[in-house]
Amino acid sequence: MELAGLVKRYGPATAVDGLSLTARRGEVTAILGPNGAGKTTTVEVCEGYRRADGGTVRVLGLDPVRDAAALKPRLGVMLQAGGIPPAVPAGEYLSTLSRFHVKPHDTAWLLDIAGLTAHAKTPYKRLSGGQQQRLSLAAAVLGRPELVFLDEPTAGMDPQARHATWDLVTALRADGVSVILTTHFMEEAERLADHVVIIDHGRTVADGSPVSLTGSAGQLRFRAEPGLDLDSLLAALPAGSAGKESPAGRYLIEVPGGTVQPALLAAVTAWCADRGVLPSSLQIESRTLEDVFLELTGRDLRG
Repeated sequence: MELAGLVKRYGPATAVDGLSLTARRGEVTAILGPNGAGKTTTVEVCEGYRRADGGTVRVLGLDPVRDAAALKPRLGVMLQAGGIPPAVPAGEYLSTLSRFHVKPHDTAWLLDIAGLTAHAKTPYKRLSGGQQQRLSLAAAVLGRPELVFLDEPTAGMDPQARHATWDLVTALRADGVSVILTTHFMEEAERLADHVVIIDHGRTVADGSPVSLTGSAGQLRFRAEPGLDLDSLLAALPAGSAGKESPAGRYLIEVPGGTVQPALLAAVTAWCADRGVLPSSLQIESRTLEDVFLELTGRDLRG
């Protein structure tokens, strides 16, 4: 999937402002952004539900509007909510939907992997939020798509269902299926995505693998007695090192250059040994994807 200079306006408001990105085949691409960043509009344009006002869009090499008839049988779309008749039982819904596909997956198998076999006769409206999400996911992959759009796929799921869904997404990628994932759950994106695109105000603000965006391990954390003399500790470390104690007894050391070297670890432990301090839970960490997301898009609440 390739977008170049995508523009989409709603009256005087510009929802997507010259967005460009590439999602490679057979990979999981996570599109992240705060509310109102343009994620949903971008995905809807790629799915062919909205027409772009500018730029070019190619999905599996095709124009999603002009080539809709050829493209849509090759796509799977999971909606975050709605789209399924409230009174239709889960099993009946999948069986009916399977008749619209040339070579669908076995619906009994899909119900099983979605954990819905016991609820095959339960109307959609009586399923829990997590069960409704799993049914939507099963419907999205029913037709053996080449590309699947997943919108908040684990919203409302308990931890067991969330991990089962992650396993299914991993299996899709292993089978060569391309996945476009939108989520507010940063751990989900960091765990699943080969490629992450962070957008804000309709533009790309970061693009790369989770590892390239979060960088090298650049933080040292440890626990010790409260009130250590941090100024003295930092004086024993490379110039530019920073530290803080928050909450009491938990210490964070951040190093210049973003990478914890063995010499720094030795300096911290030697300083503690000289003062009879026994550090515990000592960990070397990288920034998380959530850290990067907040740095790039801000911490203010969005409507």
